[in-house]
Amino acid sequence: MIMKKPLIIAYYLPQYHPFPQNDEWWGKGFTEWTNVGKAKPLFKGHYQPKVPADLGYYDLRLPEVRDEQAELAREAGVGAFCYWHYWFGGKGRQLLNEIIDDVLKTGKPDFPFCFGWANESWKAKQWNKDGSGDKVIMEQRYGGESDYRLHFEYALNFFKDHRYIKIDNKPLFLVYKPNLLPSDFISYWNKWAKEEGFDGIYFVARVNELDNPKDAFAKGFKIYTQERSSYVHKRSTKMQFFKNRIMSWMKGLKGTVVEYADCIKFMSKPEEDIMENFCPVLLPNWDHSPRSGKSAYIINNATPKLFKKHCKQMMHTVMNHQIKLLFLKSWYEWGEGNYMEPDLKYGKGFIRALHDALEESE
Repeated sequence: MIMKKPLIIAYYLPQYHPFPQNDEWWGKGFTEWTNVGKAKPLFKGHYQPKVPADLGYYDLRLPEVRDEQAELAREAGVGAFCYWHYWFGGKGRQLLNEIIDDVLKTGKPDFPFCFGWANESWKAKQWNKDGSGDKVIMEQRYGGESDYRLHFEYALNFFKDHRYIKIDNKPLFLVYKPNLLPSDFISYWNKWAKEEGFDGIYFVARVNELDNPKDAFAKGFKIYTQERSSYVHKRSTKMQFFKNRIMSWMKGLKGTVVEYADCIKFMSKPEEDIMENFCPVLLPNWDHSPRSGKSAYIINNATPKLFKKHCKQMMHTVMNHQIKLLFLKSWYEWGEGNYMEPDLKYGKGFIRALHDALEESE
């Protein structure tokens, strides 16, 4: 399969609506908007709170909202959503599947999609660097062949949908923590997919920056993606690293603040990016302070102009690939300050930036 132009797949978090477990764990009516709405600036020049513009503080249970999200994505040049999929194993335990189940049932929005399996336990985070105080509230389990089969049969309903992204007749399936995946999982799913008329599964490994993609390849993955943003301060020079830490300390923060203009310099590794088995990630912004307060990792001063520059750089790396895939992190992770949707400060600025970068890269 040879793609003439890049396919941009945006991560999609089906969380912005009330559901029973959130009510139980965090209080009646809690959603991600709860954190977004109470965010405050932590230092001079810190852009908080971030207020949604065109769509407002929406509820994802409304089909009209999802249709409008798809229209905005098309306007930006995004080709598909990657819905985060929370299958916890153990007799079919899953969460946050109501939205994607409705998308399948109703056929709306008529917009391409795929799954990203967030295969890790949910924890009540305390944001301590050593993980102390964290409490597991939903454990990720791997129940062997019978559980793999139950999971596959659920996913198969989506694989057969005409909107589901397929590469060379293989449904695309991203795995968030490939290092946690049992070694026999991929072989089972490939076997069952072929029995259903596909040529296997197009497994994509999201490889943590500190992990080696070779470990994912050994499990059967053929392609990987890597964000290269959370640890940018660790790849900078010692002087830059200590400058970031000192500046964060002077701002009264336990976390780290880096400049977006510095961050995007480290998101490209030309010697790896040219490889056919690598999918770059586009990052418009990042600010975890609505969730983790003064312990947050914050990428400051992200602008549409800088984002466009970053997009053109990353698109350039895939133009010689046969399969020109890029992942966009994320479409609307408002609680992590990581979104493309219009806000009161920039409007559709990030949407226009991505659109223009695509136009100029063709």
